[in-house]
Amino acid sequence: MIPASLIVVLTITMAVGTKRMVQRNVIVRNLKSLEALGAVTDICSDKTGTLTQGRMVAKRCWIPTRGTYSVGISNEPFNPTVGDLMFSHAAPSAQSTKEAGDGDVKESSELVEDNEELSDFLMVASLANLARVHRNQEGTWTALGDPTEIAIQVFASRFNYNRQRFLDPHAPKLKEVSEYGFDSDVKKMSVIMECLDSKQQMVYSKGAVERILDSCTRIKWDSPAEVDITDSMKEQILANMEALAAQGLRVLALASRPYDPRSGRRASREGAPPREEVERDLVFRGLIGLYDPPRPESADAVKHCHRAGIKVHMLTGDHPGTARAIAAQVGILPENMDGISERAAQTMVMTAKEFDKLTDDELDQLPALPLVIARCAPNTKVRMIQALRRRNAFTAMTGDGVNDSPSLKIADVGIAMGQNGSDVAKDASDIVLTDDNFASILNAIEEGRRMFDNIQKFVLHLLAENIAQACTLLIGLVFKDHTGISVFPLAPVQIMWIIMITSGMPDMGLGLEIAAPDVLERPPVSLKAGVFTWEVCFDMLAYGIWMSALCLSSFLLVVYGFGDGNLGEGCNESYSESCDTVFRARATTFVSLTWFALFLAWEMVNMRRSFFRMQPGSKKYFTQWAYDVWRNQFLFWAVMAGFVTIFLTIYIPVLNHQVFKHAPISWEWGVVFVEAVVFFLGCEAWKWAKRVFFRRRAKKKGYTPDDLERLAFSEFTTGEREGRDEFNKGKQ
Repeated sequence: MIPASLIVVLTITMAVGTKRMVQRNVIVRNLKSLEALGAVTDICSDKTGTLTQGRMVAKRCWIPTRGTYSVGISNEPFNPTVGDLMFSHAAPSAQSTKEAGDGDVKESSELVEDNEELSDFLMVASLANLARVHRNQEGTWTALGDPTEIAIQVFASRFNYNRQRFLDPHAPKLKEVSEYGFDSDVKKMSVIMECLDSKQQMVYSKGAVERILDSCTRIKWDSPAEVDITDSMKEQILANMEALAAQGLRVLALASRPYDPRSGRRASREGAPPREEVERDLVFRGLIGLYDPPRPESADAVKHCHRAGIKVHMLTGDHPGTARAIAAQVGILPENMDGISERAAQTMVMTAKEFDKLTDDELDQLPALPLVIARCAPNTKVRMIQALRRRNAFTAMTGDGVNDSPSLKIADVGIAMGQNGSDVAKDASDIVLTDDNFASILNAIEEGRRMFDNIQKFVLHLLAENIAQACTLLIGLVFKDHTGISVFPLAPVQIMWIIMITSGMPDMGLGLEIAAPDVLERPPVSLKAGVFTWEVCFDMLAYGIWMSALCLSSFLLVVYGFGDGNLGEGCNESYSESCDTVFRARATTFVSLTWFALFLAWEMVNMRRSFFRMQPGSKKYFTQWAYDVWRNQFLFWAVMAGFVTIFLTIYIPVLNHQVFKHAPISWEWGVVFVEAVVFFLGCEAWKWAKRVFFRRRAKKKGYTPDDLERLAFSEFTTGEREGRDEFNKGKQ
């Protein structure tokens, strides 16, 4: 019995699935990822723009000789005129509160007046920056450029230090003569500007605090005079950086110095000096803290991932303190650290430097791989995927840059960003998020699990029918006429009709079923088992044998129960008076099997719950089944079409005798109705037995779907690690 409609149904189901994913902001580039999404056990996600909104706002800056400048709350991130400016003499590390907005409210002009240190800081913020912030013709503030640079440019614009003020094409004061773009290895960005009046050149640099500090030799510390920077000063700078990072701020350092051509060749647009000659001997100007608020839906999405048995890892280029704060806000790190050892807590958050210095064997010996990797480089992402794969994890990796393409390529599911992602990253990915939102990854996983469930449903439906047909025909060989020829309970055309016509459309309807309510409260599916889990195999046998038994009983009742037992002669080839009983019995068996196939499609909507209570929380105790049947209208009308066409095959002359080898029936409908009721009772009894079995197994193991969220961090606790291993053994 070849399930001829399987390929067609599978193709249509996957095509419809890709269309649904587009509606949920997911574009599928590789069809194999559809099935793989349901098996994802770990997600490695970037922070900026994925877990967060990607709309950064400069919240605080610290200048050593002055203090801390803060920006109040604003609903317009591009508008430099909205939000109070506050000043406090205390450094971030000395402040008692983490709330941005400490200090006295000041006007920007008052803060800049006679403040050379702030002016030097703002010059770096404005000029070591390619973003453009301006008011359009409608009077609305707009911005163009990288979100980080936009936030810094808006901050400079609050003090009237907008880049356009110095580089205005109509009256320029400065010109850019050299530019050194941000590089993921050096983690700095620098420019050389030349004053058009004095011809003096200045180097302006910004970047990761540690990298800028390494390039600085001078600083204004306790007085307006520059002094050599000491290790003690560097420690205090790093302490203030940690204080800002603990507030969830992304911290950058700013530095500058006059560029003396005598120390190297003069900078020009035709020939830029070597980078290492420019980014050295800098004067440290201060720190700036940028806040990129988490997306409102990120925390809920991470929680749902944990409930679905999926661990979430954050791989970001930010400082460990910033990464830790944001990860805690969205739920990647546990709120309660009780029961977690100090070593495990350190393993939870690592820097790329710490991670990369470990060998593969050392990584494999860790109790668990880190949930957060800060200062992450592209090669770190590749090693993370390889380490997860050695632990038999099935990984989804996000990326947006050109350097992310190797990790996207080797990940089980590569996920590129549609808005800010590069073309190279998109080409290397399996799916693309059109909104760059982490919650869309969860949508994709939900759709993947829904599709996997639906494939299981129609495969089970098809193969259960095949088992029923095969058993009916094989056992039916015992029915022999007086010439010793076996009389078939089902004719070949009847079998082909059920396979091609009756089953095909309902199976497509099953492929369009919505996701089960608990689809994200189950562990990931196992690709090793695939569609054919033990449950599916037992269901296939149970339903197939039950349908076969009822079909054979229909044939027996008509031929021997209510008939004379005459099997005629040549009843497999043509109709005759002696074959009337066989033809009527064959029609009864055909109708019974057709009805069983149609009813089984409705039973397969949920493989465990009763057909009459698919929504346990519903108050419609006696009518909920009708709502469930009508909800999937494609399946409903497919079943109705199966009911209607059966009458055409039975009662149209010539078609019934000559083609289908059966005869019209009358009182035999009573047998069909009774068999249908018995079929429903058998299916419901089997489902009830399964529900009892799975409830007892869950109770014995002591875990419920709610515990999956707790188990997301169990590898870091010695008390629950064994419990997680035991739970994983019970997964299908």
